[in-house]
Amino acid sequence: MFKSVLVANRGEIACRVFRTARRMGIRTIAVYSEADAKALHVREADEAVLIGPAPARESYLDAAKVLAAAKATGAEAIHPGYGFLSENADFAEAVTAAGLVWIGPPPAAIRAMGLKDAAKTLMIAAGVPVTPGYQGEDQSEATLTAEAARIGYPVLIKAVAGGGGKGMKRVDRPEDFAAGLASAQREGQSSFSDPRVLIESYITRPRHIEVQVFGDRHGNAVHLYERDCSLQRRHQKVIEEAPAPGMDAATRKAVTDAAVRAARAVNYEGAGTIEFIADASDGLKADRIWFMEMNTRLQVEHPVTEAVTGVDLVEWQFRVAAGEPIPLKQADIPLNGWAMEARLYAEDPAHGFLPSIGRLDHFVMPEGIRVDTGVEEGGEVSQFYDPMIAKLIVHADTREEAADALAIAAGEVEVWPVKTNAAFVMKCLDHPRFIAGDVDTGFIAAEEADLAASSLSALGLEDAARFLRAADAPSAGDDHASPWDGWNGVVGFRANAPATTTQRVIVNGRPHDVPLLTNEQPVTSYVALSAGKGVVFENGSAFEIRAFTPAGAGGGAASDGSLRAPMPGKIVATPARAGDAVTKGQPVVVLEAMKMEHALVAPFDGVVAEVAVTVGDQVTDGTVLARVTASDPT
Repeated sequence: MFKSVLVANRGEIACRVFRTARRMGIRTIAVYSEADAKALHVREADEAVLIGPAPARESYLDAAKVLAAAKATGAEAIHPGYGFLSENADFAEAVTAAGLVWIGPPPAAIRAMGLKDAAKTLMIAAGVPVTPGYQGEDQSEATLTAEAARIGYPVLIKAVAGGGGKGMKRVDRPEDFAAGLASAQREGQSSFSDPRVLIESYITRPRHIEVQVFGDRHGNAVHLYERDCSLQRRHQKVIEEAPAPGMDAATRKAVTDAAVRAARAVNYEGAGTIEFIADASDGLKADRIWFMEMNTRLQVEHPVTEAVTGVDLVEWQFRVAAGEPIPLKQADIPLNGWAMEARLYAEDPAHGFLPSIGRLDHFVMPEGIRVDTGVEEGGEVSQFYDPMIAKLIVHADTREEAADALAIAAGEVEVWPVKTNAAFVMKCLDHPRFIAGDVDTGFIAAEEADLAASSLSALGLEDAARFLRAADAPSAGDDHASPWDGWNGVVGFRANAPATTTQRVIVNGRPHDVPLLTNEQPVTSYVALSAGKGVVFENGSAFEIRAFTPAGAGGGAASDGSLRAPMPGKIVATPARAGDAVTKGQPVVVLEAMKMEHALVAPFDGVVAEVAVTVGDQVTDGTVLARVTASDPT
């Protein structure tokens, strides 16, 4: 066994590989870009080497720099993780040529499975069922158009070198084929420098079933059962599980046997995944499941296989790469219980799943489950790399128990100010269709509007109001006062303040009048940001809250006469101009928000010193809109 390993990757997969290496007594070496200088994987390694600027092409994708780092640190082996150089046959050859151990499949296997058309041809020869389609050399538009007509619409056009949904276009009608073909070819050229495509019959209710395989140089090949990765958004996996719901013993044997034949066909070594597409219109049946592609590396979702088999797949990678045989025979690999994994992405479901980047001022993951992550509180989510920041993994006796445990875990995620899809994941897991196992790759697209919506519950709103009120009046002498301290159980009563039964709060820029109906303990989690402002976490969502007070009565106006936007909105009028004399309560700027106009008025008699906005400006919460100077400074 080698004594040191360099991981040619970053983030959670680097941390994951390091964890097994430490347990096995193997020295760990990280590489990092300038953007990752303070990243978690850098600190967790025994040694780390800077390999270039933030862009991946100048750092993590630069094979020469990675090999130079291995030589400089005395690394004996290189683990590529997934993504970046993991399926680059030239890099694999360069590693072995440098006298290092390559923890991955032979370059020939990578090449054989790297192009979708060639892989399908190889699988047909090996007796592995493939999706009906065309993967020929003739790439003329006339031939491709004719083949699409032969296959029958709808069809799927796929870049032969594609992956991750790039270069993939569904076409439903013959008249749309030319445009879809041109688009797939452009994406194939720009993303993979290869415009060639293949055409497949489009399965109307597809499920994504994949089988974990392992091979060694002694001729052994085994499977570690299947995973279902059907919950996808735009071809990116969101929730994975093992085993696949609805999979009977006969269908499992047919699929796993086909996967092992596929691995043997390329003399595979190490960890790999054979991906199949299944027609789920009438349940899972062996004659309706076809080979799609092979991933010649460890998969993001490998933890669910580890959970149901008890196997550390990274340890197996190490042992096989070092020349050892696969540790277990096929008959000795168990399948116990049910496992699920959710990918936690830094993105904003409420705004079209836009990536969310920035500093992680608050980062709390659920306890009691496996969490694989490459970030921590105080770290950064960079614009340069994949937005996945963590994986939540659970294992239980049954599918129902696993789904319930994962939904609870997703609801306990607390991240701020970076947005995440935790609440979205929780809603997927709680959806009746998912609970029933009625899943296919179109599930999220069909339910997305409801799954992406997020709002603070009535109890959460009440918590928000009480948090803010309690923050104004903490218990005397108690540095750790509860937000509920100081309340005597009488609704609306607070010492030294007039009684009230409602409070207006601003939640994510929207005003809410909140009735204070109970005096129970909070149902949400709260983090204070500053005076009068905080974040409430509920069911995986984060809501920024602050107290609302009317403009002119303290709200929107600072003691220095600055008028600040009480919420995001649009400037619709500026009744006053710089130099105008104004009296207390006179409108200076009018803001439109939530289909209502809000006049920000002079807080005292004086002169308008500045109007910082113009009609039509879009402003954010807290923006200084104008400033008034008092006519009588006293």
